[in-house]
Amino acid sequence: MKKPAPSYETQELREFAEVLRGRRTINLFLQTLVPEKLVEEALEAATWAPNHHVTEPWRFILPGPQTVGRILDLCKKMVAAAKSAELSEHKRQSWSEKPGWLIVTCKRSEDELRQREDYAACSAAVQNFMLYLWKAGVGSKWTTGAITRDRRFAEILGIDLGTEFVVGMIWFGYPKVTPSQSRKELSAALTRLP
Repeated sequence: MKKPAPSYETQELREFAEVLRGRRTINLFLQTLVPEKLVEEALEAATWAPNHHVTEPWRFILPGPQTVGRILDLCKKMVAAAKSAELSEHKRQSWSEKPGWLIVTCKRSEDELRQREDYAACSAAVQNFMLYLWKAGVGSKWTTGAITRDRRFAEILGIDLGTEFVVGMIWFGYPKVTPSQSRKELSAALTRLP
């Protein structure tokens, strides 16, 4: 017996689309910690990102309070050197209010094509992580600022820059403020070819 064609007009599909469209970058968080079990579930979901030849090139680092303190000190030092002592103190204070921290790295490859594919896989893993948390009411912000490329940051986290590189630092927590946002019409990005 032939299976009927699937319906694309389902409540589940509409709800899933709302999760995708609703996710926002969160800058201000409540100081409520996200349950560790939820973070682990989101990380497990992250590992199901598509990855060519199942290379699973990602590594996830959850820094504790002592390590976060060292990152905050490095942030302050870097901003003071580049900008001003006043701005560095403000930045350190702002970062210290991020309740959850995750650093994602990607394995290095000498094969340029594989490196691009692995980076894309790690990016998809980060998106899985953020969407899973968003569905649970937890917001996030993915940052790739200068600190994530600094050798001292890698040293704090035990990252061997010869074998892996930082894809990003993700802050997460319950949103204090959820900004609104819009996108261009799909027609602005879509090209149809015969």
